[in-house]
Amino acid sequence: MSVKVKICGLTNLADAQVAVDAGADYLGFIFYPKSPRYVTPAKVAEILEALDLSSHVQSVGVFVNSPLESVDAVLRQTGLKLAQLHGDEPAEFLAHFSGRGFKAVRPIDMDSAQQASVFIGYPRPPAPNLLLDAYHPSAYGGTGQQADWSMAASMAQSTPRLLLSGGLNAANVQLAIATVSPWGVDVASGVESSPGHKDHEQVRAFISNAQRAP
Repeated sequence: MSVKVKICGLTNLADAQVAVDAGADYLGFIFYPKSPRYVTPAKVAEILEALDLSSHVQSVGVFVNSPLESVDAVLRQTGLKLAQLHGDEPAEFLAHFSGRGFKAVRPIDMDSAQQASVFIGYPRPPAPNLLLDAYHPSAYGGTGQQADWSMAASMAQSTPRLLLSGGLNAANVQLAIATVSPWGVDVASGVESSPGHKDHEQVRAFISNAQRAP
């Protein structure tokens, strides 16, 4: 079975359509106002309505330290299927989403990576168990920094649906998959022409290379 692919940081219909046509499994939309890839709920609702997604393509809202009621409101307004909690949210927040929510973590070392196990039991398919992003002392993702692949490989052994993020692009995604053996891969800045705008050829190459990884 090929690795799942999530194209994240989408802000417009053209980019989202390219991702779908190229075979993306997950589309990510960021609702963190400090992100250069921030998009409004109204815009995402418009994009999703225009896409008319088939059942195998999952739409994901990315939230950073948002109150649960705010996340609920965005999910209702947009029709998004899954909630990715990318801030400092506690594991108890995931219970609220009845399997539709999953946590992103940015471990600095193996000790903190092992602590992430508290999050993996809440999500249910098609949600990942966990997203692993690169550590950064002040940013909540989208930095383009590469995650620690040795740490990720260790986590993948005990996390059935580990989604690997952090510094991936079309050129290195096959090596990342060979090294880590993740369930899925996630990319935002690695397939952009500028923040919030995708390079369509890079999107297609990333998805193709990930799906063809040995």
